[in-house]
Amino acid sequence: MSYLSWQEQIITEFSENNITEMYADGYVFTRKGKGVMQQTRSARIDLPKFELSSENRRILKKTDELRSEALVLPVENYDYKIGKLAKDFYTTKFGEGTMSAQKIKEMLSSPEKSNFNSLLVYSVLNAPIGYAICYVSAELIHYAYPFYDLVRAPKDIGLGMMIRAIVNAKQGGAKYAYLGSLQNKASLYKLQFAGLEWFDGKSWQTDIEIVKKLLNTSL
Repeated sequence: MSYLSWQEQIITEFSENNITEMYADGYVFTRKGKGVMQQTRSARIDLPKFELSSENRRILKKTDELRSEALVLPVENYDYKIGKLAKDFYTTKFGEGTMSAQKIKEMLSSPEKSNFNSLLVYSVLNAPIGYAICYVSAELIHYAYPFYDLVRAPKDIGLGMMIRAIVNAKQGGAKYAYLGSLQNKASLYKLQFAGLEWFDGKSWQTDIEIVKKLLNTSL
């Protein structure tokens, strides 16, 4: 799975203000290493403008058994089964070698190597079934690396997880929810949300039709 990036910076100043400014300039945290940020065709939701659409509500209703909680990273007593679940998910979705169990362990348990500070845990009947590795601050959430049990998960769990994270971020007073990069046709689902903006390399745009054309012509 290739990743669209225009520029890369390694930051050493980890204040919330500096990180917020980097995200505002189209950079996002990556899994490559501590402080590594890449500028990309980032997608974000202006949360004061976000409202649930009828389709969003339909997905929430279809996945109403999902419950979520946020854990602060690093996690205590890391469970290797989480890494295996993530590896299996990314291999099935995007191909062999996309994500390793060791990288998941690093992101969840090694703050000296990882940029992410929150793990969203999604459960059905008190049994964890999905996760999302995120960066969270008072200003924003970066919903970065979601994964779930492809065998046991209810239909539409992926969107159900994302929508819940967006709603919770808005209720918590955050200004933006970052959804990662708009890479190709597979990213089109991110454009469905009210308040969606995308970074064109220089500034944030709100014309969804322009980026739809870009994504539909991307490999």
